[in-house]
Amino acid sequence: MAQAHSTGDGDGSGHTGPGARLRRLGRRLRNDRGVWRRGIVLAVLAVLLALVMLLHAQIPNSVGNLGSLTETFLPWLAVFVPVLLILGLVRKSATALVALLVPVIVWFSVFGGLLTDKQGSGGDLTVVTHNVNADNPDPVGTAKDVAASGAQVVALEELTARAVPTYEKTLKAAYPYHSVQGTVGLWSKYPLTNTRPVNIELGWTRAMRSTVATPQGKVAVYVAHMPSVRVKLDSGFTASQRDKSANALGRAIDDEPLGRIVLLGDLNGTMNDRALTAVTSQMRSTQGAAGSGFGFSWPAAFPMARIDQIMVKGVEPESSWTLPETGSDHLPIAARVTV
Repeated sequence: MAQAHSTGDGDGSGHTGPGARLRRLGRRLRNDRGVWRRGIVLAVLAVLLALVMLLHAQIPNSVGNLGSLTETFLPWLAVFVPVLLILGLVRKSATALVALLVPVIVWFSVFGGLLTDKQGSGGDLTVVTHNVNADNPDPVGTAKDVAASGAQVVALEELTARAVPTYEKTLKAAYPYHSVQGTVGLWSKYPLTNTRPVNIELGWTRAMRSTVATPQGKVAVYVAHMPSVRVKLDSGFTASQRDKSANALGRAIDDEPLGRIVLLGDLNGTMNDRALTAVTSQMRSTQGAAGSGFGFSWPAAFPMARIDQIMVKGVEPESSWTLPETGSDHLPIAARVTV
């Protein structure tokens, strides 16, 4: 007599296949109450991760500027999600896995908009900003790379007295108008007027403004290099001087008589950092409005944060992108706007 042999996929009722396997899994989950009791700590950590992303503005800066430090690398909190996922699978914890949906949903609600491509094809003015690095081993190559972008206006930061003549000579043919103020400079295909340093309360010049006479009208262009920040074990995120300078720059921009303004520079801070509110509250980021992805610019070898910014007021951002690596530790960034 022939005998029926089980394939191992049945559920005892003669049914096989994915549906049967799902039913068996459901029975195991119902019978194994420990799958919901295990991983409570992991679930709590998942919820805390979501709260940090959602309520980062409430993290105080009074202790080591912890709030600003968190906001600088806020998108990277997502790296904890796969870690918690693996731990939840190891623990066979349904509670942890369900709780993990909370930070995933929050992350996409906060940063999901940056993942879409918002770049357009319009625009009548292309601008570039680049921290060229004081120790750049190839200023000639860097200048040529920046000029090759086709931008009508180029801002350079961290210029040294020794390197300035090299940049001036290399960029002269493409940009007949330029001005260097302290350690920042502006090169333009269009005439510059009313050029002057901007006091950001450092004691030396690391910011400037100039009126660029574009064919579409006058635009006030600011170039700024905010003071550097450091993370130290004994004092935390040392950014107080940067914050002070950002407030001074914000006041200068607020007092600007022209209605069309472009800010180019290394702000040593991201758009999420509350310390830059004096600037970010009155201007738009071209990356956020017309970019694709996060547009991280530093460090060039493995970009982790967008601390170089192109921001606008009174003009319309059309597209924003990063340029290839040069001899600097920052990536150049570019944007095209409609004046």
